[in-house]
Amino acid sequence: MIFIERRFLINYHNDMVYKDKYSMQENGHRRICEMDALILAGGENTRIPVPKGFMVINGQRIIDRNVHLFKDIFKRIFISTNAPELYFSTGAIIVGDIIRQKGPMTGICSALTVSDVSAVFVTACDMPFINVILVQYLLERWERKRDALIPIYRKKPEPLFGIYSKSIAGVMEDSIRKGERSLQAFLGKINVLYVDEEEVRRRDPEGKSFVNINTLEDYQKETGGKACLD
Repeated sequence: MIFIERRFLINYHNDMVYKDKYSMQENGHRRICEMDALILAGGENTRIPVPKGFMVINGQRIIDRNVHLFKDIFKRIFISTNAPELYFSTGAIIVGDIIRQKGPMTGICSALTVSDVSAVFVTACDMPFINVILVQYLLERWERKRDALIPIYRKKPEPLFGIYSKSIAGVMEDSIRKGERSLQAFLGKINVLYVDEEEVRRRDPEGKSFVNINTLEDYQKETGGKACLD
């Protein structure tokens, strides 16, 4: 129930005590990582009549499944959107764009400018089959001296399923203001640790974590049925 504008964080209550950055802290049966998760939900959504994260798979909206999954891994969950009223019910922290420029880079940059964020694990709101084992493996591979960590799948980087450091916030904002919207191209400017496809496939053999639902046809292909819209 919080909307973040620029660098202003309103009334976020955190009742857990954290120690070393990126360490895993016990919370009952859970192990919480000292990193924040960011779900990008700022796309134009012109090919599906509802926000893509609201598509229902196995009786649950994609956005709700992923927020629930991330609560068992990350310190906090941010959702990047300029329609905060749609996502208040998720219980995540809402981040608004700091730059009037569309694209995933704007959402990532906006989250990285939050004062107490050191790095974010980034995914998109339309990824229904995120594999928790792969997420945890990528967190284990993270090196704080790096600017980003990106897995390789089908011989290509997957920039919407990786880790980004606060250290890149300034150069990313400069790129956005210059009209450079390609996240793939931006990776060529920074210090990236790429995770080999062989290691990715050991944790997620079919690459289901990288599936995204862009159209009703995508939905029907992945679920084998008619679209269920929330």
